[in-house]
Amino acid sequence: MKRRFISITLLFIALFWLVQARSSGAAQDEPRQIVITAKKFAYEPNEITLKKGEPVEFVFKGKDASHGLRASELNLDLQVSKGGTVKAQVTPDRIGEFSGQCSIFCGMGHGGMVIKIHVVD
Repeated sequence: MKRRFISITLLFIALFWLVQARSSGAAQDEPRQIVITAKKFAYEPNEITLKKGEPVEFVFKGKDASHGLRASELNLDLQVSKGGTVKAQVTPDRIGEFSGQCSIFCGMGHGGMVIKIHVVD
């Protein structure tokens, strides 16, 4: 009887640790989220830093009009309508300084709507 109790207790402890290990591993696999809000004629934030090989999820919000965010070097091309939100996952594969621009004409300041993206090792 005593051996059975010890065996069952050890089994429950092993299952507990297995569940804990899986749940902590799943949390680590989730990409870091970066929220970018577009409004005339700027992005907030207007500068971000990413790590090479680390997946990130962009949450792109349009505040006052339709806007876009295109960074060809990072294979990123998002479009959002006024008040909308879109998401995209990106994993940078090279180090460097990149810029993203608004890809939907949003008014006279459209040409200056730029975001700097730094990818580090």
